Amino acid sequence: QVQLVESGGGLVQAGDSLRLTCAASGHTFSSVAMGWFRQAPGKEREFVAAVNWSGGNKHYADSVKGRFTISRDNVQNTVYLRMNSLKPEDTAVYYCAADLMFSAVVPVTESGYDYWGRGTQVTVSS
Repeated sequence: QVQLVESGGGLVQAGDSLRLTCAASGHTFSSVAMGWFRQAPGKEREFVAAVNWSGGNKHYADSVKGRFTISRDNVQNTVYLRMNSLKPEDTAVYYCAADLMFSAVVPVTESGYDYWGRGTQVTVSS
């Protein structure tokens, strides 16, 4: 079992920044790919960003490229999502996810992940 706990969400204004944190336990964190997804009200959950086991391979959704940065600390068993220049359309519940398959490929779809956190709410006001 893998436990994932997100934190760092909140209510901010457009243009502000937030850093989300996902703390992982229950598995060898340094061997898993990690991803961030989000789900806005009335919409399906969508991919935001992902990073491979070493942190050397990262992928971003087009909507967040240049504004969001994913990173990880394999000593602290933590993955981060730094979000800059936030927009109202970034409002959503943000989830982190873990892919236990050790692979060079970083999943960018929900089906590629095995475990999920419960999410943290991010609300961006205009």
